[in-house]
Amino acid sequence: MNDRAALDLLITHGPLTRTRLGELTGLSKPTASQLLTRLEAAGLVRRTGSVTGRPGPSAQLYEIDPGIAHVAALAVDPEGITAQVADIAGTVTGEHRVRPEEGRGTAELVALAVDGALAAAGLDRTALHHTVIGTPGALDPRTGVLRYAPHLPGWQSRTLRGEITAALGTPVVIENDVNLAAVAEQHAGAAQGCGDYVLVWADEGVGAAVVLGGRLLRGATGGAGEIGYMPLPGAPLARGGDDATAGPDGGGGFQMLVSSSAVVALARSHGIAAGTAPEALARAAELPGAGDDVFAELGRRLAVGLASVVAVVDPALVVLSGAVCRAGGERLRAMTEAELTGLALPRPELRLSAVEGRPILTGALRTALAAARETAFDTA
Repeated sequence: MNDRAALDLLITHGPLTRTRLGELTGLSKPTASQLLTRLEAAGLVRRTGSVTGRPGPSAQLYEIDPGIAHVAALAVDPEGITAQVADIAGTVTGEHRVRPEEGRGTAELVALAVDGALAAAGLDRTALHHTVIGTPGALDPRTGVLRYAPHLPGWQSRTLRGEITAALGTPVVIENDVNLAAVAEQHAGAAQGCGDYVLVWADEGVGAAVVLGGRLLRGATGGAGEIGYMPLPGAPLARGGDDATAGPDGGGGFQMLVSSSAVVALARSHGIAAGTAPEALARAAELPGAGDDVFAELGRRLAVGLASVVAVVDPALVVLSGAVCRAGGERLRAMTEAELTGLALPRPELRLSAVEGRPILTGALRTALAAARETAFDTA
């Protein structure tokens, strides 16, 4: 237990002296010294310079040896696969993106993406210990089939995870991309310290991640949070389950009201021409009258969908993420919050995503690192 506590502190704080590690763990100096000697002998920590510029002898610094394990994090979308490789300390050392190619299978494309990221990091597959892949939809735990993502051809095979595992030679987790965005928010974003929250993702697709008691809710078929299919007034219904064609990825209902394409259409109906949702909302923000109407209507649409979620889940917090919510910013958040008042009895706090960069990749990386550390840091 002391070994693991020390390793976690070195991950969190970076290089530490023996004295500082003892203070943080509550261990005596002799015990902290013995612990570091043991971890150094096991190849888990290494010496990395010393603290200078203060009275007395310089103090030796210790850090996690970052090369003891590496992980791969991947994000999948209809246009391709992005892979990152990171060391056990969480430093991204390589990245690569591949696009679908005629004649190449899904497992082969995943391997190409990972191999490209490994090459960029100067590594090969022997360095890899764990892989997490974020995709739209979710694996049905009963069948192993990816559901709710008909727009990802080649990802519905029952044997796909086994094929990827065999190709990479590591344990592989395939996780819903919005769930991974929620992991990122809990680790270093708007949901830090919160155990009951919902992340709502509005982008090309629309979905949610539900976290209760600090744990992701997945549902019997992995479909918890597929709110893009949720029937709402004013939106076409999604029929036919995975084969529904009401929206660009089979969604209907809520997705047809707040997805990126819906925002572009909404702006166009108010005389604002744009090719993307961020562009549409940027122009709306600068245009009184019509632009105000776009924000007001979008805030109303988001609030109507959120009211259904909030009434069932009663979260302490709702995090708004995805390209639409990020582009709408504080103005859209405030309008949505105002519209939500009175639509549902619970009154959760609404926050914008605070994760910089690409939340899905960040969440995949955090998930892969947690699994790899459980194995690499086992000193029993």
